Amino acid sequence: MRLAVLHRTTFHYGAPVTHSLNTLHLEPRTFPYQKTLASLIRVLPATRLRRFTDLFENPTHHFELPEPHVRLEIESRIRVHNLPLTILPASRAAGRDELADPAVHERIWPYLQESNRVRQSPEVWRQALDITHGLTAVYEQAAALMEWIHREFRYEPGATGVKAHLEESFALKRGVCQDFTHVMVGMCRSVGVAARYASGYLYNGPRDALVGAQASHAWCEVYLPGAGWIGFDPTNNTLADERYVKIAVGRDYDDVAPVVGSYRGTAHCRLEVCVEVEKL
Repeated sequence: MRLAVLHRTTFHYGAPVTHSLNTLHLEPRTFPYQKTLASLIRVLPATRLRRFTDLFENPTHHFELPEPHVRLEIESRIRVHNLPLTILPASRAAGRDELADPAVHERIWPYLQESNRVRQSPEVWRQALDITHGLTAVYEQAAALMEWIHREFRYEPGATGVKAHLEESFALKRGVCQDFTHVMVGMCRSVGVAARYASGYLYNGPRDALVGAQASHAWCEVYLPGAGWIGFDPTNNTLADERYVKIAVGRDYDDVAPVVGSYRGTAHCRLEVCVEVEKL
């Protein structure tokens, strides 16, 4: 499947602002099931973009706007070619003992630890233990946690803020894909399953059967023996297959936010975000 994504973010300031510094995660990188065909980022007012790779191997851009401006527009246009997701039966049945190889353990170790938005919680740990009791395969444990979150949580935009942490989302059992993903990442880590936060986009198709296609989307990735990182989307209770466009991965939202910045000036700012995902 070939997909095209347009992502436009516009900031309207109440008065001229200066010294705007911004970091972007808007360019996808090639993964086993995803190949980047094209990627273009445009910024107005025009400025130079500096490209580098972050600690998680995500393509990252940075730019500065020292001069006064009342409007900032960041537009990303990408095209990717996604392959069907295939998980062999051996990987579905594998347990955590098959991750004992030192080279594998070194790669997944950061995703077994606490992070800024995903702290250890006794309540989360106890619930995760109950859900995964009697399940030995990593795939089965991840699927059970995904299904429980999808069943017990309600998708409700505005219930939490963009800065919400795991504890808040877990207590409310309401929120958006970011909250669902933080909860699943935390539950996986609490029972020894390596999990990371993935951000990108979702192609909803003509029937609008999935939630989260109207903006940037998020889901959890779990490391399966023999298969590598596989996406589990608790918002929609489905695997992240060829309908998903992956942009960046990290420990939690703070590592992969599409646009992060600061500026000097007025606090009055109106934000507009437009996301369009289409099948080519």
